[in-house]
Amino acid sequence: MQWNSVSEFFAMGGYAFYVWGSFGACAILMIAEPFLAKRRLSEVRKSLARERLADELELQQKTS
Repeated sequence: MQWNSVSEFFAMGGYAFYVWGSFGACAILMIAEPFLAKRRLSEVRKSLARERLADELELQQKTS
């Protein structure tokens, strides 16, 4: 496709809303994903720590 001006490029032959909306959604998701992954990792670590503590307490109760 060939554009004669910058405004034609940004209009994308009438598909600008779809094209730029897709780019925007992709950019937002790519920026958000590392933050969400870090939060999920933190939640998993906390859950594992709680399970380990519960197992240790259970083991102490069985031995005493």
